[in-house]
Amino acid sequence: MQLIDSHCHLNFEGLAERLPEVLANMAANQVAQALAISVSRESFEEVLAIAQAHDNIYASVGVHPDREDAKEFSIAEMCAHAAHPKVVGIGETGLDYHWCKGDLAWQQRRFAEHIEAANQSGLPLIVHTRDAADDTLAVMRAAGADAAGGVMHCFTESWEVASAALDLGFYLSFSGIVTFKSASALKDVARKVPLDRLLIETDSPYLAPVPHRGQENEPAYVRDVAEYVAWLRNTTVEEIAALTSENFFRLFPLASR
Repeated sequence: MQLIDSHCHLNFEGLAERLPEVLANMAANQVAQALAISVSRESFEEVLAIAQAHDNIYASVGVHPDREDAKEFSIAEMCAHAAHPKVVGIGETGLDYHWCKGDLAWQQRRFAEHIEAANQSGLPLIVHTRDAADDTLAVMRAAGADAAGGVMHCFTESWEVASAALDLGFYLSFSGIVTFKSASALKDVARKVPLDRLLIETDSPYLAPVPHRGQENEPAYVRDVAEYVAWLRNTTVEEIAALTSENFFRLFPLASR
């Protein structure tokens, strides 16, 4: 069995300072690979350095939508970084209306620029959306995100939003949130998603799944997400591991098997 954590933050406090232990825990839980996600211009080099140092870790390039004053990459810069063999995706990008209020045209512009970088580079998008589903889908349609494809990471939206994302050719990735008792609607989405569009992730060091809730999350715990999704879908963890790994390599073809 091989599992893949399709979204984690290995350079964040709580993981970076104990990276050898984190990687050993991955191996002990049959988590063979992980995608380390860029959220800022400043941290991209940290993420890339981790990916370069470890054959089973890959990186993305992008700027998260949570800070208007964040230093940004130009489209050309993102495309240049996308040419690195360990960079397999564009993002984390998208819209976040939970932490940011007021005129958020700057978020929509930044998101559209990431979509353009994905279309120019040929790499898939890694999309974050929070309290902004309608606008997220609107920007994706207007900017041509369907040409690049990608994943709605840490998916927490309704089946209606899921269907719209699937129609654009996107995958849906489920984090530890799907194991939370309160996430009944999300569990229904996880049951319905076509198996060839399903991914799993930790978003660590956040959102540890049951039975680790309240603890610091890490990529090894993607096994708990896989086991729970397998239970929801009345199948085996081995099947979910195989399907989600195959989906990961199909979405991120530059990652090595």
